Amino acid sequence: MDDEIEVTVDGVTYKLSELGEEAQAQVANLQFVEKQMAELQAKLAVYQTARNAYQAALQQLVPRARQ
Repeated sequence: MDDEIEVTVDGVTYKLSELGEEAQAQVANLQFVEKQMAELQAKLAVYQTARNAYQAALQQLVPRARQ
């Protein structure tokens, strides 16, 4: 079973071990940034949910507009 990481660049797949040191460093950089972006997206989802809850609570507290 080959569990080696593979990366695809311009439609060509490479094993990480086949790449040079600088290319491997760039892969690590990309992995780091993608992880950070995923964490930010998760936080944003939490904040959006909280905002929606606060907005719903506020709507219940303000007087209704007369028609």
